[in-house]
Amino acid sequence: MAGQPDAAGQTRYSLLQRIYLRCMEWIRTPAGIWALFFIAVAESSFFPIPPDVFLIALCIAVPAKSFRYALVCAAGSVVGGMLGYGLGFGFMDTVGFRILDWYGLHDKYQVVQDLYRRYDAWAVGAAGFTPLPYKLFTITAGAFQINFVVFAVVSALSRSARFFLIAWLIHAYGPRVQHFILRYFNLLTILFLILLIGGFLLLKMVL
Repeated sequence: MAGQPDAAGQTRYSLLQRIYLRCMEWIRTPAGIWALFFIAVAESSFFPIPPDVFLIALCIAVPAKSFRYALVCAAGSVVGGMLGYGLGFGFMDTVGFRILDWYGLHDKYQVVQDLYRRYDAWAVGAAGFTPLPYKLFTITAGAFQINFVVFAVVSALSRSARFFLIAWLIHAYGPRVQHFILRYFNLLTILFLILLIGGFLLLKMVL
């Protein structure tokens, strides 16, 4: 992660870069697993950096604990998703729209509403597993008063699938898979989603 040198030759980092570097410092401490949990909580509702990069860092450091780290990351993400749901449910006008505006997602509000009308809380599954902005779906789920139980179950399934996939790849193939994950993760998740949808369609045709 390269910053820009200033007039004195010192490296200057953007706000997002500084947040990332500080989080990486926390990850390397004995409390790294808690840092991972709280980063996952925050990312699901307002934090800009996905927890995947921090999960990868911990899994590479201790591959034997990869699945434990994935579980912690998934748990934090689901808790954060519930927090986002609560923000949308009770504070959409005062907090929810501000978060969406900050990320430039306000214009997607109606699009997500249409998705919820068609697929209800199952639309969260796509955002939970793929590169779609998960926080957009958690906040709007609360605003549209989507069934909370289904929302929580779908969030748990999709986020667990995402993070356990990362953990399995690192546990199975070691640190050399890191660059592959970072470069092709979006493509891998989209392909998985296509296969998942194809499976549902096949079951529908068969049954």
